Amino acid sequence: MPTSTLFPKSFASDNHAGVHPAVIAAVLDANTGDAPAYGGDPWTDAMQDAFRAEFGAQATAYPMFNGTGANVVGLGLVLRSYDAVLCPETAHINTNECGAAERMLGVKLIPLPTGDGKIRVDDVREQLAAVGNVQQSQPRVISISQVTECGTCYTAEEISELADFAHAHGLFLHMDGARLANAAAELGCSMRALTTEAGVDLLSFGGTKNGAMGAEALVVLRPELDGSALFLRKQGMQLASKMRYVSAQLTALLTDGLWHENAAHANAMAHRLADGVTDLPGVSLRYPVQSNAVFPALPEKAIAELQRRYLFHVWDAAENVVRWVTSFDTMPEHVDAFVADIRLAVREATGV
Repeated sequence: MPTSTLFPKSFASDNHAGVHPAVIAAVLDANTGDAPAYGGDPWTDAMQDAFRAEFGAQATAYPMFNGTGANVVGLGLVLRSYDAVLCPETAHINTNECGAAERMLGVKLIPLPTGDGKIRVDDVREQLAAVGNVQQSQPRVISISQVTECGTCYTAEEISELADFAHAHGLFLHMDGARLANAAAELGCSMRALTTEAGVDLLSFGGTKNGAMGAEALVVLRPELDGSALFLRKQGMQLASKMRYVSAQLTALLTDGLWHENAAHANAMAHRLADGVTDLPGVSLRYPVQSNAVFPALPEKAIAELQRRYLFHVWDAAENVVRWVTSFDTMPEHVDAFVADIRLAVREATGV
């Protein structure tokens, strides 16, 4: 029987973390007798109520298996075959979903270069020259990640500016919200403030990175976009037959602020980690720490030494930038032990 003692605490991804006990308890609670399949159960009804309490009465949530599926199904609601999605070049839909949107929807992704993972109105404005040109894919959706793949957060004001510009030019604003909870916790606001109130049209909501066993959702915030969601979810192979087990996980996260507790703790551990190493010679941060991710540049020898004992990814091999990610179950003692080893490895690598 595998046990957690086989592995050190990972700093590679919050996907490596376990499941929050409250989520496990919710799944066990749902495992009682028979219930209608495909969402016709009381646990899914409760999940829908929880999402509407968080995002507004007009919101409709569709539980799904993974974030890629939620992104593809959501984008499919608003894209035509000749359309294009404008997104940061670092966006998950562009770099880590194996071309799923392009393969499944037959559309074009147009990646935009950014310095911090965030696209601005001026980045989008430059792409609008293609509108009406039959030789080019038509810009239809702006897709942003919250938090970005660089660990940075859009403020509510920045999202509102993008939404207003998008709507004024007949575009939609989609959010990949895999770590939306982390952004809201870091910015000290509700998730509604960063989505519904800011003008987002639809989003994928991340549960797995926030302590779920395996649960994401598509959340449609404009009812007029909702007509084909049920069919696209089925066609996109994201309709769970025993949906109560997926729904129960999402409800658990949205109950009594558990999502916020988990995200705030993960963020705090990332700040603790960054604070523990940024005074070291040869160490600098590529991006500011605004969530549960830290992107430091380290001496190459220190990276090799640390990867003998810890799991984490190299973000930019040319500049020796790595990515460390904390999670809801990262404890201060995990961070402090890692910091001590980082400090030793860096000093040995630099001779300082």
